[in-house]
Amino acid sequence: MEDQQRQNFSSGSPWEDIVGYSRAVRVGNVVEVTGTVADDQGKLVGGNDPYLQAKFALQKIKGVLEQAGAHMEDVVRTRIFVTDITQWEAIGKAHQEAFGSIKPCTTMVQVSRFISDQYLVEIEASAIISEG
Repeated sequence: MEDQQRQNFSSGSPWEDIVGYSRAVRVGNVVEVTGTVADDQGKLVGGNDPYLQAKFALQKIKGVLEQAGAHMEDVVRTRIFVTDITQWEAIGKAHQEAFGSIKPCTTMVQVSRFISDQYLVEIEASAIISEG
């Protein structure tokens, strides 16, 4: 029987302790990745370009998945939050480039704003690590 012990993964962001969350949590073969934005140690990546912001967020997701023992191929669901739904094609392009033929379930919705007005995209991911 698989060990169901919980593992929390941190990015080292001060927000994790302030808000009380982890970058990712793994329980058994399931990995959940928290909402991820284009931020690198307090600096916006991608400027005002939703494609570049999405691309960077997806790279961060890939990194924490690997830290948790998963891969992009294990992702079964993503949730994409955007501040301007008219930019869906640019954001979708970044998602397609990251996942290609993996094609996880996804949802993209427009929200009124994020914690910083500079953020245009926030992405969550859920992965199930295949046995064998």
